[in-house]
Amino acid sequence: MSEPHSIDAWIAQEAEVVQRLDAGPGPGLARPEQIAGKTGLEMMQAMLKGEIPYAAIAKTLDFTLLSVSRGVAVFQGTPLPQHLNPLGTIHGGWIATVLDSALGCSVHTMMPAGRAYTTAELSVNYVKGITPKVQRVRAEGKVIHCGRQLATAEARLVGPDGTLYAHATTTCLVFEMPAPR
Repeated sequence: MSEPHSIDAWIAQEAEVVQRLDAGPGPGLARPEQIAGKTGLEMMQAMLKGEIPYAAIAKTLDFTLLSVSRGVAVFQGTPLPQHLNPLGTIHGGWIATVLDSALGCSVHTMMPAGRAYTTAELSVNYVKGITPKVQRVRAEGKVIHCGRQLATAEARLVGPDGTLYAHATTTCLVFEMPAPR
């Protein structure tokens, strides 16, 4: 049996989630009637169950939403050669995107029905380079504060051995969702 934080456990959990997502509608946008009346957490849970589409950027950049709970979102990414910068390490934009997804989705889990958010500020601190030799990384976003107009969150990007590669914070604007037309 593999350890809870071993690479084998990480890959197994990812495979289970990807199988569920692949059985659903795939990447895309949810129709208004699919999300009407749902809280942000309910939307994220429906996405994880394969009931509504997930974000296309996740498929494009090889990362997956693994879990959500109130105020928390966890993503796992696979650093691949196509994500390299000219210096031979994973491009900072890929790292920032995985972190931004964890941060934003953690805020999303706090939204009541009819409320939404958008990233107003993203700050990323890169502390160690990543190469494709690192088989997976995880970004766990946690809400620090969620109010009527602003939300803040923090995230850490780590490897299965606990190595910290980057950490980030965000400020999100919170607003009423426009009524569907």
